[in-house]
Amino acid sequence: MSGVQQSCEHREVSGKTIHNGESSSKEGKTRRLWNKVKYQLVEYHSLPGYLRDNEYIVGHYRSEWPLKQILLSIFTIHNETLNVWTHLIGFFIFLALTIYTAMKVPRVVDLHSLQHFPEVLKNTDLHKLRTELSTCLPSLPNMPNLHKLREELKTTLPSMDLLPSLLSWHVMEHLYNCLPERFSHGNNTEVCVLQRTVKEDVANIIAPLMVRPITRWPFFAFMGGAMFCLLSSSTCHLLSCHSERLSYIMLRLDYAGIAALISTSFYPPVYYSFMCNPFFCNLYMGFITVLGIATVLFSLLPVFQNPEFRTIRASLFFGMGLSGVAPILHKVIMFWHQPEALHTTGYEILMGVLYGIGALVYATRIPERWMPGKFDIAGHSHQLFHILVVAGAYTHYRAGLVYLKWRDMGGC
Repeated sequence: MSGVQQSCEHREVSGKTIHNGESSSKEGKTRRLWNKVKYQLVEYHSLPGYLRDNEYIVGHYRSEWPLKQILLSIFTIHNETLNVWTHLIGFFIFLALTIYTAMKVPRVVDLHSLQHFPEVLKNTDLHKLRTELSTCLPSLPNMPNLHKLREELKTTLPSMDLLPSLLSWHVMEHLYNCLPERFSHGNNTEVCVLQRTVKEDVANIIAPLMVRPITRWPFFAFMGGAMFCLLSSSTCHLLSCHSERLSYIMLRLDYAGIAALISTSFYPPVYYSFMCNPFFCNLYMGFITVLGIATVLFSLLPVFQNPEFRTIRASLFFGMGLSGVAPILHKVIMFWHQPEALHTTGYEILMGVLYGIGALVYATRIPERWMPGKFDIAGHSHQLFHILVVAGAYTHYRAGLVYLKWRDMGGC
């Protein structure tokens, strides 16, 4: 009897074990299914109020996901995927351009201006030059003193005007021909002795003094502003769906990035155009900086994010960009005879057109307003706005290179 009882108990325990196993398996499947449902993309009408911004984008929204799932969603398809990647790729492009400019551009500018000079120009022996020219130019051993060198050479060679145009091959040949060769008279008196190699050394010492790179901080301030804008925008589009608090913080950061990009975009044209006129330089740079800070402070107001303020937001940033018309016109009037001024103005007009079209597309929500739901994944207004911002910033980068070369070569 006891054996039968033990057998029954064993079957009962086994049944419980099987039942518990099945229950655990069902719970696991239910949990996985719930996670799939929980992290499914939802439609506009299912969103909480703080995530509702564009009713013409109907579906494919992420809503209140945990941070882990949000971070992983950068590699999945939803209506923010291209918003994230357009500016994230733009950030890496400008990071690479910043490194390239810091490492290569000063050297490129110098070599471009010296490309027609002898190879010795790149290997200056300053001590030898001072020693051998001390009999002709007594003040030369106290070099570097560019002003004294110019005055001495103007006295020695009154027909030459040693301005930055000295960097041309024609004028440098003039210098070679004017400097006398070494010779001795019958009384063995040596007169201003210079060999061809010393003439090349003269070119070698003058050229670097004439082609001295100007300060780069306004240019790199713009590059920093562009990278900050692009990275903050990408981060905002990735993380804002987590919670209302994080969305508020990210949107403030995004607006600050836009204001930083617009403000710093005016640093290179204003500084390099008016570097020889400190009053106008400080006036224009101070104005655009104050306007940028005011825009950031205004964007901190919670009401600034409401959908009905979309047009006001776009108009405010558009107005910041429009404030740059005055210094650009001033530059053109001052330097109308300089090809670099016209060249950079062309770039700046193109930049303004790209930014303006982007702001217009953003404010009017074209093309999704024409066909709601058709541009949820790709092609909606915010993605076009992002692409135009990157294109405009790159155009301004090209203008900045022209400014650097212009001022490096010409000075004030």
